[in-house]
Amino acid sequence: MTAPADATSTTRKPDPDGKVAPALTRYRVLAYITGIWLLVLTAEIIYKYLILPSSDDAPEWFTYIGQAHGVFYILYLFATLDLAIKARWAATRTLATALAGTIPFLSFWFEHKRTADVRAEYAV
Repeated sequence: MTAPADATSTTRKPDPDGKVAPALTRYRVLAYITGIWLLVLTAEIIYKYLILPSSDDAPEWFTYIGQAHGVFYILYLFATLDLAIKARWAATRTLATALAGTIPFLSFWFEHKRTADVRAEYAV
């Protein structure tokens, strides 16, 4: 005798052509990288403007922290848009997810929430 099928497995949509799963993976990786660089940038700003006597005393390499976060944030935006198109998100959901990379710690929470949402909606 077989056990009844799980109710959630029958209501989940199939991953069309296997495109949602790779997009979700790219989004998850870039959400973490962007979040980490944002935390490093936040620490750099606190150190530079609140701890140092003058922001001119900051090391020159501090400028690269903001640039690195900017590059990864742009990649995060592309990954978010890619996932939004493939998972057929509404514009408000896409915009909220895109803005999550600008507030410290929020990208980690959104990554967890969006991953759970996509996995609940699609069989990935």
